[in-house]
Amino acid sequence: MFPMRRLDIYLNDHFAGATFGMELSRRAATENRGTELGDFLHNLHEEIVEDRQTLRDVMNALGIDASPVKPAGAWLLEKAGRLKLNGQLRGHSPLSPLVELEGLEAGVSGKRSLWQVLRRAFPADARLAQFHFDALVTRAEEQLQGLEEHRLLLVPDALHEERRSPQTEGFGLNPSDPGRAGSDRTPDRR
Repeated sequence: MFPMRRLDIYLNDHFAGATFGMELSRRAATENRGTELGDFLHNLHEEIVEDRQTLRDVMNALGIDASPVKPAGAWLLEKAGRLKLNGQLRGHSPLSPLVELEGLEAGVSGKRSLWQVLRRAFPADARLAQFHFDALVTRAEEQLQGLEEHRLLLVPDALHEERRSPQTEGFGLNPSDPGRAGSDRTPDRR
């Protein structure tokens, strides 16, 4: 086993979080493939993978062993998160992308904090001279901006459920669908 100094714990916790973010972004990108959101998530996933590798390189430069347990736990946690109820028995709920983007926002915010902390904690450490923490902070801020923009676009579909009036209940009609033929008629109740 390896010694668990405070820096070891801190970086291994962030590495586990990066593993969770990598898995969540992969799943979200796959489930939204072929859409503008899917394209954004695909690019975000690639950047998260790169940032996770950068963190691994930082750990190596500082002589910190990666815990095999924490990333495995994060991987399992992401898989277990798929089991949560999303308002539908099967399939991808409109609520799912909103919750996924909120989770990714939390992770990217933590990653931005990590880069800021490392920049502050090791300003002149030759072992970390190859890492450009200012650029990593900027990239995390850009990721946060993109996540926020896409998350807010999801709100109407995610939270507003289709409402049925008493006149259409049981008839399979949706009065709010402007493209439905006869949407201005009330069902005949003979």
